[in-house]
Amino acid sequence: MKLPHPIPLTSLSTVEATPSGLIAKLLGGSRPEFFRVDAIREDIVRLKISRGGVFDESPTFAVRDDLELPDVPVTVEITADQALVRTAALTVTVGVHPFRIDVVRADGSVVFETAATDTGTGMFGMLSSDGKSFDTYASLNDAFTFSRRVEPDDVIYGLGEKTGPHNRRGLDYTLWNADVLNPNAKGEFARTLDTGDPRADNRGTLFDPYYVSVPFHYHQDARTGRVSGSFVDNGYKGYYDFTAPDRYTVRFDGGQYTEYVFAGPNIPDILEGYTWLTGRTQLPPLWSLGYHQCRWKNYSQGDVEELAASFRDLEIPCDALWLDIDYMDGYRVFTWNRDLFPAPERMLETLAADGFRTITIVDPGVKAEPGYEVFDSALERDVLCKTEGGDVYIGQVWPGDTAFPDFVTEEARAWWGELNARHVASGLAGIWNDMNEPATGNIPPNRMRFGAGAYPHERYHNQYALLMAMGTVDGLKNAMPELRTFVLSRAGSAGIQRYAANWMGDNLANWDHLRVGIAMACGFGLSGQAFVGADVGGFMGHSSPELFARWIQYGALTPFFRNHSSIFNRDQYPWAFGDAVLDIARDAIELRYRLLPYIYSAFVRSSEDGAPVQRPLAFDYQYDATVADIDDEYLLGSDLLVAPITDAGVTARQVYLPAGGWYDWHTNELHEGARHIVAPTPMDRIPVYARAGAVIPMLEVAPQSTYELAPDAIELHVFVPDQDGVTYQSFLQEDDGLTFAANDGMRLRTRLEVTRLDDVLELRVSSDGEAFDGFARERFVITLHGANPVHVTAEGVDVDVVAGRFELPTSLLMGESEVLISMGLEGDR
Repeated sequence: MKLPHPIPLTSLSTVEATPSGLIAKLLGGSRPEFFRVDAIREDIVRLKISRGGVFDESPTFAVRDDLELPDVPVTVEITADQALVRTAALTVTVGVHPFRIDVVRADGSVVFETAATDTGTGMFGMLSSDGKSFDTYASLNDAFTFSRRVEPDDVIYGLGEKTGPHNRRGLDYTLWNADVLNPNAKGEFARTLDTGDPRADNRGTLFDPYYVSVPFHYHQDARTGRVSGSFVDNGYKGYYDFTAPDRYTVRFDGGQYTEYVFAGPNIPDILEGYTWLTGRTQLPPLWSLGYHQCRWKNYSQGDVEELAASFRDLEIPCDALWLDIDYMDGYRVFTWNRDLFPAPERMLETLAADGFRTITIVDPGVKAEPGYEVFDSALERDVLCKTEGGDVYIGQVWPGDTAFPDFVTEEARAWWGELNARHVASGLAGIWNDMNEPATGNIPPNRMRFGAGAYPHERYHNQYALLMAMGTVDGLKNAMPELRTFVLSRAGSAGIQRYAANWMGDNLANWDHLRVGIAMACGFGLSGQAFVGADVGGFMGHSSPELFARWIQYGALTPFFRNHSSIFNRDQYPWAFGDAVLDIARDAIELRYRLLPYIYSAFVRSSEDGAPVQRPLAFDYQYDATVADIDDEYLLGSDLLVAPITDAGVTARQVYLPAGGWYDWHTNELHEGARHIVAPTPMDRIPVYARAGAVIPMLEVAPQSTYELAPDAIELHVFVPDQDGVTYQSFLQEDDGLTFAANDGMRLRTRLEVTRLDDVLELRVSSDGEAFDGFARERFVITLHGANPVHVTAEGVDVDVVAGRFELPTSLLMGESEVLISMGLEGDR
């Protein structure tokens, strides 16, 4: 992790105030550089250090190009010893000699402190007047490093897609997008590790690095529970070392130091700020939240049509069928194998008529073959990556000799978008971006340069998938301007959530990979990517009936729900393991479809404030120290707690319930929180709990797909609070699920507030918005859990109660309206 002999920037001179902070000259290196502090928001500051006396104002594509910075009031104080930049939320203190950066909140609590060494000269060799050295910043041959102070029990979250535990403390990580199961990738990173180190096993659950690199992390003070955030806006290979007891160290192999610091102290506020900066998961098409069936297999057109028929004949809900690489002609992107698919347009039309969307894989690798239209067009428009000598870079992937689009250039992204637009015009609903780390087979990628040969590979390697997604989405928008886009990407970097969902790549069909996917998804969620999931059943290897059953029960309660497996595996369709597993799979998928109003509303929230759909308990309960190391359960949205089964033969498991009341989803039993319980785990279900006070919106029955879904009723499942006088809030959004009309107000939002006062429960239902095309809801059907309603009034008018349920007509809740429902309760509290 440490550079061998880094050259520190040791002191400041000529410190000057700016409208947003300060700028100063830095001394001590081989030449003077500049240091800058800018207040971006009251709770976010940006720290920058120049290279060659010049700042790189756009080091990556992570930050939104449409970001409008507010005018942040700042005060700057400059003395002989230090300079201070203050906003209403934080203060940046910059030591002059030696150079040191510390940030505190307005109340004096620490955001971060530069690491100090009491003896010797520390990492960088600069001593202060009290004999301490500070590891503020040093560089060598374009690489730079810095260290921050931590306490032994502090907690670290984030960094996106990482293996191992959700709490990153005690481990070190490399940020370099890797084709994980490629033996060449394994060799590159394994050679630095000891023999037998589990991180060297690319089929294990500790291998590092992975497909996605996000240099954004959280640091939690173990004493107070408060959290700060750090995003280093740098696309080069990075290293985060959290193994030392008193410090963590960050290093990047090139580029400039640009860091955004988030004051917090609450995780949701930090994530809101990070996603304000880098963008949020866009509101997905509703069909993309359904069940997806995929397999790497040389399907024929008839095979795909038979597969679709099997889902409908067996009454298994399904929205999307996927085609892997064998649909192409010799793995040439944007082609069809006409022997296997003689009439793909007709097939896609037939599938769509039965409620199926179809998605095909598209790799960035273009077969380097004169006469192949895509390759010829790329040469003609000069949009391929070059080597230093000006040749077209050639790797080896599925088609053999393969060239790669230079997505750093606008011209290449536009060209790629045109190809995608033409591809989906055949009737496809979305695009699957794979092999986009970029994977180059057994030819190292380092000779591949970007920006028409102007930039080294290392600058944009980690951003390649983001840039590919940008071009893909632009193409889809041009082809289908009225429809929301859907793109799935294997690789990514900070900002990928603006354009694509991510899946967790080529996992294995074993219990360890089921389990690691939970923490990995939560890491994604805390790093801005809300639309994420793992291949249900496992991609590589033979799934067992029990493993598949438990995985589909878990996968049904994750943001992205796709069953995917390799060509070399046994079948793992829902019906492939016999009737017993088929029933389990159908039940899990039907639960998913009935929960779509709840899941979709969680995505609406995420699109507005960045809150994860699948999130660790720490997101909502960061001040409960117990949750920091819980990796085998999570929250789906704000109100459902899911505890998957991660081992074979399990008949009961321990579940931690945070503070508050929690209802067993299957039995309605109310449990007191802030404690562990033992939950039974029969094969037909996994533990799921609803937060007391929540209102969970559901469909009455599971549809076979979301195609033209227009329910005439929505069920509102009200879980009676376990406390008096506390108001709980829930939320539902209904819109057409396909177009951008919801952004223009063509949607209905329903806010639900629940308050219990002894034996009376009040439900305040308020709506706003407009009806949209296809809206058909006529009523809400309200069901109480935890008590029986014996007398119900809506705005003082009696409401009939039948078998504990009652209805609220939609006519009472159109436009700007509010209804107060009062329920007399019968039953134990």
